[in-house]
Amino acid sequence: MAVATTSVAHRAMDGRRFLLSGPLDLSAPFTSVVELTVAGRLHEFTAGSVGLADELAQSLGVTRFDEELTYQGGALLIARARSYDPQIRLSEERLVAAWRGRRYCLVTQLYGASTSDLLAVLRTVRIAEHEDGLAVRPDTRAGSRFAAPATVIKQVPGLGLLDMTALTAERTRQLPSWRGLSTRAGELFRDDLADGKPYFVLAATDTWVTVLPLADTVLDQVPTLLDRLRVQSGK
Repeated sequence: MAVATTSVAHRAMDGRRFLLSGPLDLSAPFTSVVELTVAGRLHEFTAGSVGLADELAQSLGVTRFDEELTYQGGALLIARARSYDPQIRLSEERLVAAWRGRRYCLVTQLYGASTSDLLAVLRTVRIAEHEDGLAVRPDTRAGSRFAAPATVIKQVPGLGLLDMTALTAERTRQLPSWRGLSTRAGELFRDDLADGKPYFVLAATDTWVTVLPLADTVLDQVPTLLDRLRVQSGK
């Protein structure tokens, strides 16, 4: 049975919006990841649905958040997790933080940090919740800036895991010298990871998409499925 054409909009954490449309199952949730340099140190932030905070906490063995503060129109949840690496006999304590809004949340981790350290980092960005995701705006005067364009990560059944970011001049220079396969979504290239597993790169008009096949992906069908997809982005 044919799948009806659908469209979804997902907002990356740097404010860029990605619009996907086509006769594919686009109902899966998404996450966005961005790295910011704050006072010379690199920090990674991940945004997703409100349940992402609990998923991260559980994966680290955290049963509950220790602190909850009202912050920038949402709830700031804070917990601490300890891990031990027996190989190198190293124990590490990390602060796990989640800003939770109405539909989305933002999570980050800081090693050996206090609540004051976390707030010092968060004060250098403004968090804004939209209908299609969260965005952060760094305050360059406070020493905060994007280290690279944000990415949006989304699973599409039958196709794989899509990792989307802005198509920059640097990315364009990384494309192979030969022409790729032309699809409705853009120019498609295939390559192998270091472990020999295949992956695809799609160069759309203004978007760089890495397609990582999953268990339900039929490699020969990837070009056909991408030919049904349209990818657009913009602020």
